[in-house]
Amino acid sequence: MYPARFTQAMVRLLDWLGARTLADEGQAEHILIGRRGEEDAYFYLRDRGYVFIARNYRSPHYRGELDLIGWDKDVLCFVEVKTRTSHDVKPAEAAVNREKQTELATMAREFLRHMSPSCQWRFDVIAVYYEEGARPKFELFQNAFSLSYNS
Repeated sequence: MYPARFTQAMVRLLDWLGARTLADEGQAEHILIGRRGEEDAYFYLRDRGYVFIARNYRSPHYRGELDLIGWDKDVLCFVEVKTRTSHDVKPAEAAVNREKQTELATMAREFLRHMSPSCQWRFDVIAVYYEEGARPKFELFQNAFSLSYNS
């Protein structure tokens, strides 16, 4: 447990130093919050046994990005991270609508071309909430939606 906490502390320290020494010109607040959410989701899921093999996967052939890709036991998981600063408007996971699901499926198919044909896989969504003065709260939706390989 100690090495994971040390790694997380080091990443946070490097992020903090980078924020103070590198210009974030043009970086909107929601982009920075989203990055922080992805980072915290990564460590949250690692603590729960996920083994990650890729972050922010992009394809040269398609538009979009897969936030996190990792193994949960013997299942390959494509994890979409949604970050919010409150529950006021709508739940974060509701942003993974049909259009977003299709985009994620296209990217996942591209990634799966490099995997064994018998590989089991699923889509997970993790919502990260940062409410003022509180620690982040996580809501994990495993197998959040299903699409066949041919959809």
